[in-house]
Amino acid sequence: MPIYEYRCAKCETTFDVLRSMSEADKPIACDECGSKKTKRALSKCYSTSGGKAVAGTGGGCGGGGNCSGCGGSCSHSKN
Repeated sequence: MPIYEYRCAKCETTFDVLRSMSEADKPIACDECGSKKTKRALSKCYSTSGGKAVAGTGGGCGGGGNCSGCGGSCSHSKN
C-alpha cells in the first residue's frame, strides 16, 4: 500500500497516510485539526539508477540525480 501526502486547507498541516490507491483521493480528516478540507499533495521522491538505463526515462539521466547519462548538462544538475 502506498503512502500519500495530504495538506490541510484550514491549518496548513502536511501529513502522510498509508492507504490504498482506490482511496487516495477520498476525503480524509486532518491529523492536527480534524478538518476534512484536505487535498492530496504532490510528494517529492528521489531515485538513482547507478548510471544504468531505467525503463520509462526516455534516455539521458532521467532526472534522478546521477548525470552520467547526460554528462551533467541537464537542468537538475545545476541545482
